[in-house]
Amino acid sequence: MAGKKYKEAASKIDPNRKYPLEEALKTVVDNKVAKFDETVEMAVRLNVDPRQADQNVRGTVVLPNGTGRSKRVLVLAKGEKEREAQEAGADYVGGEDLIKRIQEEGWLDFESVIATPDIMGAVGRIGKILGPRGLMPNPKLGTVTFDVAKAVGEVKAGKVDYRVDKGGVIHAPIGKTSFGVDKLSENARALLGAVVRAKPASAKGNYVQSVALASTMGPGVKVDTAEARTATAAA
Repeated sequence: MAGKKYKEAASKIDPNRKYPLEEALKTVVDNKVAKFDETVEMAVRLNVDPRQADQNVRGTVVLPNGTGRSKRVLVLAKGEKEREAQEAGADYVGGEDLIKRIQEEGWLDFESVIATPDIMGAVGRIGKILGPRGLMPNPKLGTVTFDVAKAVGEVKAGKVDYRVDKGGVIHAPIGKTSFGVDKLSENARALLGAVVRAKPASAKGNYVQSVALASTMGPGVKVDTAEARTATAAA
């Protein structure tokens, strides 16, 4: 059952209305439920069929104001690249030793994995562990690269990976309620812009079907998708 605070917050939101983006964000921030600094998440429903390889929308975007939390980054590399990763601020750096630790001990005390191309053969051994958790390095996402300093910097700065789920929906964080409407709006527009640019050529009709926002413990707010659709038409 929904708690008293949640019901009270939900009563202030019109479930049949689609709010302009800034008003929707203000509504989410004003109606946060928890005492802690809640994460604001955006859900974007797309008119795609994720079962089709060419419509499996995914990508990355560096949010201009970050996410409000720093991810723990693991870099798998060799030689000089290990030193570069350490200097760039990676939380864990190693090669075969850490791959073995993940494989044998199930160690997963990190939230992002970056690997250099020359070690990906060994990383493949832990693909079944990293893959289902969305942690497998991928060149398309910029996490298989020799430029480890840049990759670590982007993750630490607030790079978000997004991927459409089986229901055709992308869920991604856009910051904390403490950011305020202006910063959250900049992040939301950056995410929407990235999703629009990732529109598959085979996608037909209205690409962005619906957008909603919610804080970690708060009720959802529907967003007017007109801006997103205009951006889609111009993309």
